Amino acid sequence: MNPRREMRRAARIASFGAVTAIMLPAFLARDAVASETEGGAKRDARRDAWVAAWAGTLLRVFGVGVLSRGPAPIHGRGHLVVANHRSAADILVLLRAFGGHMVSRADLARWPLVGPAARAVGTVFVDRTDAVSGATAVRAIRSRLAQGSTVIVFPEGTTFLGDDVRPFQAGTFVAALHSGADIIPAGLAYATGSGAAFFKESFPAHLQRMAAADPSSVALCMGSPIAIGESVRAARLRDEAHAEVQRLVLEARRMVDARD
Repeated sequence: MNPRREMRRAARIASFGAVTAIMLPAFLARDAVASETEGGAKRDARRDAWVAAWAGTLLRVFGVGVLSRGPAPIHGRGHLVVANHRSAADILVLLRAFGGHMVSRADLARWPLVGPAARAVGTVFVDRTDAVSGATAVRAIRSRLAQGSTVIVFPEGTTFLGDDVRPFQAGTFVAALHSGADIIPAGLAYATGSGAAFFKESFPAHLQRMAAADPSSVALCMGSPIAIGESVRAARLRDEAHAEVQRLVLEARRMVDARD
C-alpha cells in the first residue's frame, strides 16, 4: 500500500473509532435520563435523529457520497424497508435515510465498536442457520412494525457482488403480514470500481480496505410503498418487493454511473 493510502486508512479508522466512542456514550446517557419522562414516539424520534447523525458522519469520514431519489416514507405508521445488500456501508446509507431498526446477522453484535452501537439502538440480530433465532427475529420484526416503527432488512440474507438481486427469503414478509405496515423497496448501487463490496472477507479486512479507498459515491433509489392487504400472501409480497428492488437497483446504477 502506498503511503498516501496508508495514511488515509489510519486516519479513517481512527476517526471511525473516535466518532462512535464519543457519540454512543453521549446518546446512552441522554437516553437513560429522557426515558423516564418521554413517551415511546418521542424516544424513537430522538434515537432516529442520533442514528442518522452517526451514520451520516461515518459516511463522510469514509468519503462515501450519497445520491438519493424517491419518495420519503410517511411518518406515523410502520415501514418495512427492503433493499439489496452489497457493502457494510449499506447499513449507514439506509439508517441515514430511514432511521428505525436494522435486522442484521448475529455476528455483527461482536464487531468492534459497531456491535455495541447496534445493540444500543435496538438492532434485531438473527442467525439464519438457526430456526429458533429466525422465529425470534420474525416475532421481533412483527412487534416493531405493529408499534409503528421502521425496520430495515436485507432479504437476500447476505452480501453479494453485482447488480443482480438474489432471491428474497420469505421470513421477513411473513413478519410483515397483519402488522399494518407498508413495505418500502430500495435499491443501492456503488460507483463502478469503488471497492465497496463486502464479499467473502472478515469485517476488519473490509473496514481496512474501505478505509484506504478513494472517495466514492453510492446511489439510493426509493420506491413507492407497497401496501400489505388483508388477504395477501407472504410469497406474493416477497416476489413483488424483489421485482421492485431489482428495478430500483438498475435505476440506481444509471444514476451513480452518470454522476461518476
